[in-house]
Amino acid sequence: MNRRATLSLAGAWLLFWALMVATAIQDFLRHDDHGPLWQPILWESSSMVVASLLLAMQRLATRRHDTLLATPAPWFARQALWLPVWWILFTPLAFGIRHGVYALLGAEYQHEPWGETLLYENVKISVFVIIFTLITFGVLSYRAAEQANANWRTAQLHQLTQQMQPHFLFNALNTISSLMHTDVERADATLVQLADVLRATLDVSGQQQAPLSTELRLLRGYARLMEERFADRVQIVWEIDAACSDCLVPVMSMQPLLENVFKHTVERRRGVTKIAISAKRDSGALLLTVSDDAGHLAAHGTDSGVAVSGIGVRNLRERLQALHGEQATLQLRQLAPAGVRAQMRLPCVS
Repeated sequence: MNRRATLSLAGAWLLFWALMVATAIQDFLRHDDHGPLWQPILWESSSMVVASLLLAMQRLATRRHDTLLATPAPWFARQALWLPVWWILFTPLAFGIRHGVYALLGAEYQHEPWGETLLYENVKISVFVIIFTLITFGVLSYRAAEQANANWRTAQLHQLTQQMQPHFLFNALNTISSLMHTDVERADATLVQLADVLRATLDVSGQQQAPLSTELRLLRGYARLMEERFADRVQIVWEIDAACSDCLVPVMSMQPLLENVFKHTVERRRGVTKIAISAKRDSGALLLTVSDDAGHLAAHGTDSGVAVSGIGVRNLRERLQALHGEQATLQLRQLAPAGVRAQMRLPCVS
């Protein structure tokens, strides 16, 4: 059980006994106007000490069976084996503490005959153990489900990230392949650029997120690759706020946005396409924008900017959803008279 679950159970445990002490004091005052208040406090405190000891022993002995939470019957069966231990130890230990404290104070602790006392206390403690076993099961099941969900989300993000890397590599290799037929020297230079980018990806290998500074290193490498391929047909302007450098972003999240510009705009026209890439803060959020001055959303497979059919952008939307839920958005908007702006908003967490 992790720290959070332990604190939850400890809080419920202390609250329960605080209520038990308060109830015992009120009942004592109604039936005995002359006795000292330490007596009802002692009665419930002794029960709490012994119950805490036995419950800790039960938890230590049965926690290895937490793997059975998904099949409750075997888990509860192992907890039920501890009921005889409670019946044997609880009443003698709790009443022994009371007798000892009374004796130290020169008084005598009186109660019903032992047979009646054992029967009454064992019935009461059985109900008590059942209630707290149910509470323990609920807390542990909730934490197990939460951990399973976190593990699933991590696995999903890892899969999506791994999908991006070969997708990027295939595009880069296609660029080099096309250059080899027209300009071997430029193809060689582009291959060197690709090697630099691949080396940069080693820094984020296995990660779902990386600082913006690392993401921009990858993006600049990709941009240089594409500038080699489309020489004299593209101009890229970078507007990066240095204060955003430590903000975490999904690995290779900006690359598919820039790739869309090359795929849907630069490749389809002979004129120069101007591209602006920016990163800035906005009311505690991080705004990442890739825009061009010539694209049309219809070429991206959408007229509304709500969805894009490409694997890169679709993959990115899924990763943003898994990482940040509704706190992160990705929007594509048509600019006038021409151009497309892709803007990603996500929490700026360092």
